[in-house]
Amino acid sequence: MPKLIIDNKTVEVAEGTSVLEAAQAVDIPIPHFCWHPALGKAGACRVCAVKLVDGPVKGIQMSCMLPAQDGMVVSTIDPEAVAMRQHVLEWLMLNHPHDCPVCDEGGECQLQDFTIAAGHGLRRYTGKKRTYTNQYLGPYIEHEMNRCIQCYRCVRFYQEFAGGTDFGVLGSGQRIYFGRFHNGQLQSPFSGNLVDICPTGVFTDRSARFRARYWDYDMAPSVCQHCSLGCNITPVARYRELLKIVARPNAAVNGWFICDRGRFAGAEINHPQRPRTPRVDGRETDWDVALAALLHRIHAVEAEYGPGSIAVVGSSRLALEAALLLPTLAERTHASALCYFVDEDEERCGETVVTHLMHGPAVAMADVQRADCLALVDVDLLAEGPMLGLAVRQAWRRGAVVYLVGPQALPAQAETLGIEAVRVDSLEEVPFAAAAQPVIICSTRHSPAERIEQIMERGPGTVCLLPGPNTFGCALVARDHDTVNLRQALAGDRIQAVIAVEADIPAELLAGLAMVVVLDWRPSAAANAAAIVLPTTAWAETDGTCINNEGRAQRFTRVMQPGLPVKGLDPAGHPPHLHRSMPPGGVPRLAWNVLAELIVRLGGERITEPLAGPWAKLRQLKAEGEGIHVSGL
Repeated sequence: MPKLIIDNKTVEVAEGTSVLEAAQAVDIPIPHFCWHPALGKAGACRVCAVKLVDGPVKGIQMSCMLPAQDGMVVSTIDPEAVAMRQHVLEWLMLNHPHDCPVCDEGGECQLQDFTIAAGHGLRRYTGKKRTYTNQYLGPYIEHEMNRCIQCYRCVRFYQEFAGGTDFGVLGSGQRIYFGRFHNGQLQSPFSGNLVDICPTGVFTDRSARFRARYWDYDMAPSVCQHCSLGCNITPVARYRELLKIVARPNAAVNGWFICDRGRFAGAEINHPQRPRTPRVDGRETDWDVALAALLHRIHAVEAEYGPGSIAVVGSSRLALEAALLLPTLAERTHASALCYFVDEDEERCGETVVTHLMHGPAVAMADVQRADCLALVDVDLLAEGPMLGLAVRQAWRRGAVVYLVGPQALPAQAETLGIEAVRVDSLEEVPFAAAAQPVIICSTRHSPAERIEQIMERGPGTVCLLPGPNTFGCALVARDHDTVNLRQALAGDRIQAVIAVEADIPAELLAGLAMVVVLDWRPSAAANAAAIVLPTTAWAETDGTCINNEGRAQRFTRVMQPGLPVKGLDPAGHPPHLHRSMPPGGVPRLAWNVLAELIVRLGGERITEPLAGPWAKLRQLKAEGEGIHVSGL
């Protein structure tokens, strides 16, 4: 391992590590634009200059392009290196519009930071600036080409890393243009990452345009709730409104990026029709009245139809804390059916995956990127887990062979990812024996439990996509209790009432029931049919735990308080002039808190911490970490 000295600090790094990365390892900052941890080096910006004063290489060098070698003595503060960086930054700023006051990147802009750090505060250039015409790139991404410094990050990510073909670099010399041949929405399902990866304000999030500055944001580490992969994100809020979502690095899960489905998903939390006030028979009321009415009707249903006439229903989008309290609620309500899943297929598939991964090796997305043979079995990655598709592309770029197995493994996904794939009819045709790190990818959407079990027992590492963000957690809890799927529970005449906790239940299953009670934050079919609706907080408004498809438990933390966004309170854009201790629409409560209160009112003991017993280890789980696999609990 090479050992070198950087600014009088000795550092030993792995072979192939660049001088820039070696400096970062000992907290020595070197300005950079084109280099990115996921994309590597390009040598395009020339702003990472350092001086090598001794060793096998000497003189001014670009630190991102220079592999660390034994005996190097590097200075980042040598006057020649400092002068080089100052000149490059001044050159980059020649044509920049200096529009920081109106740029959405202001406050989180690398160009801002490095320009100030280099001491460039006065413009000496008096000539005419180069200007461009911007393009319409769709409803999510704003394009401002005049701010570009030609670092090439955008096109390297879009074409090389993500496999997109409708965006690239045009022109030559000083007239380089990053865009499309024609205006239009970007086609890559990962195009939103241009917003995060651009070091200036060329690409910004249109949904948060002109809404707030970086220092105004409410931010917290969280986990995406739109598929079972558990990608790490940072939601950004302001005035009780979710403005945007940005990627949060996690080397074991999503790396540095997220998909567009997870990124542009704030509308459902800001939905004007989402339940925000307790309702009884369509009339808004307060929590005490609603809970008292619920207790009265639970007793009335039991008196009329007998014990066991109630079903308690959860779902795979329910946080682990609430999922753990459902069995206690079912016991206190004398429910004959405890359901975590609506359909039998979902229930059995979840049980199969949990049984296998609790005793066998789990395959993370980082492992998929290192695979040399990949079999996609009846799965459409872009529909069921887009970031897993991006991981497959990285493996293919490293030389892996990708096989499409079964009629649901659509060739279109390979085309969108920009990879070559071999179509085969069965797994027996895939040459796993010749591979060092083979991986099978399947899903519960198109494969029954029996087939998933056969696939997971074949031997190679297996990734199985599940239908919800906490399907694994719900299936794990269900193993310890006598549960049944909702369709099976409603097949007879015994169930006359349903208490649904953040569960998406088809309207036809609710027809004819004597009572429907819903705890939810989504405006769902179940909420529309419910006699009593108790509003819960959305995932961005609460702390919680979820377990992804590989069995990795991760924490998500509260980003904002519940309540109506200020923007939606008044046509003039101002909140009502009323003195109050709680914001308008701010009464939703955490689902597990509502369940705990209901259990107490039904005669049970007060629960102050749902993560008890074998789950207690998860209390110390940090949202900033990589998470832990639940097989170790």
